[in-house]
Amino acid sequence: MFKSLLPKEYAFFDSFADHARILQAASRELLRLMRGEVDTQAGIQAIKNWEHEADDITHRCIDALNRTFITPIDRPDILRLIKTMDDVLDCIDAGVIRMGLYDIRIMREESVAMAEILLACSDEIALAVQELRDLKNQESINKRCMTIHQLEHQGDEVLRAALQRLFREEDAVLIIKWKDIFERLEKSTDRADTVAVIIEGIVISAS
Repeated sequence: MFKSLLPKEYAFFDSFADHARILQAASRELLRLMRGEVDTQAGIQAIKNWEHEADDITHRCIDALNRTFITPIDRPDILRLIKTMDDVLDCIDAGVIRMGLYDIRIMREESVAMAEILLACSDEIALAVQELRDLKNQESINKRCMTIHQLEHQGDEVLRAALQRLFREEDAVLIIKWKDIFERLEKSTDRADTVAVIIEGIVISAS
């Protein structure tokens, strides 16, 4: 009788995996946008749609966490992981929103490089959270996290190179616009790096 009153077990790992797939889709769209393969407004709207879907997953996960007595990993880790994964996509969305606000029509080569880095990060996150389900291959998870750390460093380098070229070649208005966009996208790689740190902590706790 008592058991029937308990909430059904929520599939937290499914939430991580679903969120990661959406992050991958948004990152692929970002790369298409930066390469000029899609209409700017259409690309911005597509990413906004993915961001809304990711928010829904995050909210459902947090709601379930508040109603679940026993969780597969520590409750703070679940909360930090899903919220930080959501931050990655929020920063991508913030970057492309500014592209629309600033009426950006010509993309820069560094924006393509940044999008490539973000897609690589999202791919590694998706694989890492999938492997978190049973933690059978902790070495593989740690390697994926290390790759994300390396990608974040590459993002820092791309940002520095992008800003150097902006200040050297462009007028003040364009500098302000692209500096804002680049910094939002680079912040997304920072959040991806934090996701990796959280996953590494989960692996250590399970050891």
